[in-house]
Amino acid sequence: MKYLSEYRDPEVVAQYIQEIHKITTRPWKIMEVCGGQTHSLVKNGLLNLLPEAIQMIHGPGCPVCVTPLHLIDKAVHLAIERQVILCSFGDMLRVPGSQKSLLEAKALGADVRILYSPLEAVKLAQENPDKEVVFFAVGFETTAPANALSVLHAQRAGLRNYSILTSHVLVPPAMEAVIQDETSTIQGFLAAGHVCTIMGTFEYAPLVEKYNIPVVVTGFEPVDLLQGIYMVIKQLESGVNLLENQYSRYVKPEGNLQARQVIEEVFEVCDREWRGIGTIPQSGYVLKPALATYDANLKFDIQLEHAAESQECIAGLVLKGVKKPHQCSQFGKKCTPLTPLGAPMVSSEGACAAYYHFSQISEVVA
Repeated sequence: MKYLSEYRDPEVVAQYIQEIHKITTRPWKIMEVCGGQTHSLVKNGLLNLLPEAIQMIHGPGCPVCVTPLHLIDKAVHLAIERQVILCSFGDMLRVPGSQKSLLEAKALGADVRILYSPLEAVKLAQENPDKEVVFFAVGFETTAPANALSVLHAQRAGLRNYSILTSHVLVPPAMEAVIQDETSTIQGFLAAGHVCTIMGTFEYAPLVEKYNIPVVVTGFEPVDLLQGIYMVIKQLESGVNLLENQYSRYVKPEGNLQARQVIEEVFEVCDREWRGIGTIPQSGYVLKPALATYDANLKFDIQLEHAAESQECIAGLVLKGVKKPHQCSQFGKKCTPLTPLGAPMVSSEGACAAYYHFSQISEVVA
């Protein structure tokens, strides 16, 4: 398949590995921002092939993992106590709240449905006019256009029984937050290609200039990642700091203008809490005041106490790149995909899940 098989070519992979070894003269620490990139690095055994001097730091780029505990609790509350039809992407169902997950709520009889598109939720609202339908709108900028469109479709259809529980987070502010963290040792970034497909690359230039750090927008296949790593190391070894685009087959500097327009029509930027990290200023989306009737948090006036995170879970340190999953004392013991202490163990993009499922690879870098 074009744009897939050629980016998994073992010969090309071997060539990039050879070139990376050739140009690496000193230790470097590079963060891959996206959890999808982390999974690809671990699943394909790429961490084992890199020079020992290169340390890949796994970043906070998993929107399911950083969805705050209290928002999970609100979704569960809506499903059980308010008896709404609670719709979500599948990877949110097993993420633990303070008391239970959405999957456990479903087992108790709550009407929790897995959908592939928020537009399906709008259709459900049309088909069930006597029921409130809430879509759990989680994601980075990548999923924001579809969630925004669902609100516009509901508005145009005159629906009053549809709303979204929003937990959108933005990547550039998170990158700045991890750079500024006092424990940070990051020297270069692989930025998330799918986010840049929507938003473009211009938002990353200020980070490069302000922090003198290379940023390379990178895809997700083995060749993508190795080429991105090569480009970062080449900059670091040369003493330059640039914004480069490895994922140029999809990413344009301006991004997807239509998608950005839809986002700007529906959402505005707000401060957002990140699970395990804390509140990052101007790092999320919230519905504009004119569309407040579609904001589930306001519509249902949900007032729940903020529950404390598990003291045994180091997800925050993992998400900031301070610790690796297997450095957690509960990894693979008390914390497994069946009994997770934190979201990174159950999300399809969580670093802990990647290390757990590919255990023969996960012991590579301490």
